[in-house]
Amino acid sequence: MSKRASYRRPATFKLDDANVVVTDPDEESRPSRGTIRITPESEAPQLPVAVEPTIVPSGQRFRWGALFWGAVGGLALLAAGLGVTQLIENLFARSDSLGVLGLGLTSIAIVSFLVIGAREAAGLMRLATIEHLHRRAAAVLASDDRRESRNVLRDLLKIAHQNPHLARARATLTHHSGDIIDGADMIRLAERELMTPLDREARLLISAAAQRVSLVTALSPRALFDIAFVFAVSLRLIRQLALLYGGRPGTLGLIKLMRQVLAHLAITGGMAASDSVIQQVLGHGLAAKLSERLGEGLLNGLLTARLGLAAIDLTRPLPFTALPRPALTDLAKDLLRKRDEADEA
Repeated sequence: MSKRASYRRPATFKLDDANVVVTDPDEESRPSRGTIRITPESEAPQLPVAVEPTIVPSGQRFRWGALFWGAVGGLALLAAGLGVTQLIENLFARSDSLGVLGLGLTSIAIVSFLVIGAREAAGLMRLATIEHLHRRAAAVLASDDRRESRNVLRDLLKIAHQNPHLARARATLTHHSGDIIDGADMIRLAERELMTPLDREARLLISAAAQRVSLVTALSPRALFDIAFVFAVSLRLIRQLALLYGGRPGTLGLIKLMRQVLAHLAITGGMAASDSVIQQVLGHGLAAKLSERLGEGLLNGLLTARLGLAAIDLTRPLPFTALPRPALTDLAKDLLRKRDEADEA
């Protein structure tokens, strides 16, 4: 026979009342008459937070290749400086006006070189800041540190301040920054407010690039042109994604980002399309409807989409927790839908 739960009517009492007794939930003894028994509820166990894996850089070690290229670059600069110095001396020996002109052009070239170098350094620093912010946000999701979450939010708002379309999201997060919110929940709130429009725009950029690659490579008669076009579109896509998430890389930053994307692809499964995407392509009956050239263009578009998804993982300042990660199958559906619409037309 099951034991019937006993209920008492609502009542009011003071906390310092002598008749109020706090007991354990497992205690089965009956309190005396007139005693108010309070049983605290057991705390809910803290569940582990699912955090997306971040790319951990390998340990620093002495790089002989960097030393070699640094020495070669230094020698090249010395040779160039010596050649320019001799050129200016020869111009002054020929004519004072030519020497002044050569000296002015050299000054302009030096100033331009310093400005370009400063911009490249700033681009590399912005990429490093976003990468560090990504790792800090992942650490807050694991530790639930409230103070560190506010620091991450402050640095994130500095990056988002450059995008005028995020003004409303910035105002919302600024309003909630002083509220009593746990650290992990604050990171999730920031992701929902700031990353939702950016992720939507990133998906549109990747889908458009994949469709462009699929169409051009299907119609191109030369394989060399296909490789050059895919490489150019991939660089442009990576740069657009970095600009979208606040990176703004320069030439050196873009090269570094391209290397990281390729390394990320090698770690997470390479450039080959997954089995589910191949099954989806075959399931639509495209093998029977499309020629071999059109099928190659479709796969090139899928590989471009895979490259864009890897670039999102590296340029996004927050890990995927509150929002779903864009999947290759979703982009494949968009690509197949455009392909079907083109075939019907």
